[in-house]
Amino acid sequence: MAKKTYNIGVEATLDVISGKWKPQLLCHLSVRPQRTCDLRQELPEISQKVLTQQLRELMDDGIVQRQVYGERAPFKVVYTLTPMGRSLGTVLVQMSIWGEHHVDELRETGVRDVRVQNDHAGFEHLLQAN
Repeated sequence: MAKKTYNIGVEATLDVISGKWKPQLLCHLSVRPQRTCDLRQELPEISQKVLTQQLRELMDDGIVQRQVYGERAPFKVVYTLTPMGRSLGTVLVQMSIWGEHHVDELRETGVRDVRVQNDHAGFEHLLQAN
């Protein structure tokens, strides 16, 4: 394994959760364990290739675990958050709250016409789990 040095902790965090899909995957997995078909329904714009790649990277970082059920094909594969993955809950909630405030500010000042479809209220279980 290659040695890696981060300048600050934020850099290490971003290395794990950066990208368009990883934070969204983590939020969906925080609700319940899910199969890839469930995640594709939640995120219809993600390709199967990218979904698989993102899940593998999250597994490599110890954030997500893959559980295979059944002894013969077709196997049932379910993804769940590890304890380390669940610990990202407060980070995700804070990012969501900040994003909502930022969008409100952009809209109120007329800089952009943007909206947040869902607020962070769906993440309440994350705060209680930590």
